[in-house]
Amino acid sequence: MISGHDLMIFLGASILLNLSPGPDTLYVLTRTLAQGRRIGFLSSFGVCTGALVHVAAAALGLSVVLATSAVAFTVVKVAGAAYLVYLGVRMLLSRDGIAVEAGRPASPASGWKVFRQGILIDVLNPKAALFFMAFLPQFVVPGTGHATAQFFALGLIVIAIALVWEGILVLFATLLSARLRANQAVSRWLNRTLGGVFVALGVRLAMERN
Repeated sequence: MISGHDLMIFLGASILLNLSPGPDTLYVLTRTLAQGRRIGFLSSFGVCTGALVHVAAAALGLSVVLATSAVAFTVVKVAGAAYLVYLGVRMLLSRDGIAVEAGRPASPASGWKVFRQGILIDVLNPKAALFFMAFLPQFVVPGTGHATAQFFALGLIVIAIALVWEGILVLFATLLSARLRANQAVSRWLNRTLGGVFVALGVRLAMERN
């Protein structure tokens, strides 16, 4: 069982890592600003489900393939970069902003589509897979329980922290979006800015070295 001292180090590191902005955070914020609290939470559930896939892959040793195979890493990296650029370009080319006219409800959004996109954004990020593979084993204590079970438990803690942090962001963005939606010009500018950020993240991911 992990000691109290190591647990505090693990929790502190997990919190700091979740506070660092990345594609997951930007996706959740974008969706919340554009389509409200419900879609924001579904986006968060999606990216955290993708993180759970990485935890399972790392626990079962599958992430080792990404770490040792340049081809596997490159394939996942290029797919993830292309997907981020695709989402960003769609935002840049969209004629509409995130605003809606006063008194007119926003267009309904597909919760499943948003959830699925969140999963793909996280699953297609090889850096996330390598993070779990490199970070979690440091806190697995041999001889105090099944290593795989410990791995999953630690991974779930990281994901739970992410859910809490992203939930806070969703609530904050929901309050902010109420004002933004009243200004069509500002909403269009924000939508295109966020699209540009996604394209930049995709390009950055594509340039990552193995």
